[in-house]
Amino acid sequence: MEKPHLISAIGTPLDESESLHVEGLAAHLADQWEHGIDGVLIAGTMGLMPLLSDQTYQDLVRRGVEFSAGRGEILVGAGDCSFARTKARIQYLNEFKIDGAVVLTPHFVRFSQAELLAYYRALADVSRAPLYLYDLPQRTGCKIELATALELSKHPNIRGIKCSDEPGYAREIIDALGPRFRVVIAQPVLMDAFLRFGIMEHLDGMYAIAPQWAAGIALEATRENWIAAATHQRLLNRLRGLAVTYGVFQMMTAVLNARHIPGNFAPLPYQPLGSASREALLADPTIRSLLAHQVSSPAA
Repeated sequence: MEKPHLISAIGTPLDESESLHVEGLAAHLADQWEHGIDGVLIAGTMGLMPLLSDQTYQDLVRRGVEFSAGRGEILVGAGDCSFARTKARIQYLNEFKIDGAVVLTPHFVRFSQAELLAYYRALADVSRAPLYLYDLPQRTGCKIELATALELSKHPNIRGIKCSDEPGYAREIIDALGPRFRVVIAQPVLMDAFLRFGIMEHLDGMYAIAPQWAAGIALEATRENWIAAATHQRLLNRLRGLAVTYGVFQMMTAVLNARHIPGNFAPLPYQPLGSASREALLADPTIRSLLAHQVSSPAA
């Protein structure tokens, strides 16, 4: 079986002034590369790019590229509410050697499919790096419809799409376009199943918290050891369940800090976990297993 390609959507560690926590970013990225992750998405949804100041965004990109150079694939999120703001981000990214600019659909104002065609084509014309569509209608309220994605695939600098909607949509694009157009899916709770059926490109924020478990699924899939892959998958799924219970970014902060990765990954107005909640989270068997770098599944 070919090797899966895993991309972590990393968080953005901040200091007390909501500026970039440089040491936290260095540690966070090193954690990904050291555990076998193939690429990172900087300033994606998990990085809460829309909540960052322009200066923090620029610092995040500059330092993230610096810390990741030569380690693996570097993708950077650039989507904003307007064409003008997204274009400005793309122009900033043009200063760096990156592997792709990942552009979320505009949010707040809903655009037509014809307007999305014009939007992405114009941005792709500006971008030095390959441009990737990012379909996340659950958050943006703006869906890249199948016909729109297929039409945009004809642009020479639009190389693929990150699909965070239902997986049937991703399958339709794969079936229509084959290997000439890259399709990266975000289905962390079913990663082992999708790998078994040959969908090899995966990107998610849960990988950034537990890269060893994500890499473990990929490794065992390569060996076609599906029982072991499922063991890692259950651990990752339990971690996602805890994120729902405690809040994704609050949990991320508590767990990564406990893993000696400093910084606050939940900017204002998010509130940190209280001491009792934090202690309960860190006492959970799944988190204890992660902190101990174990791969055996805790009791169900």
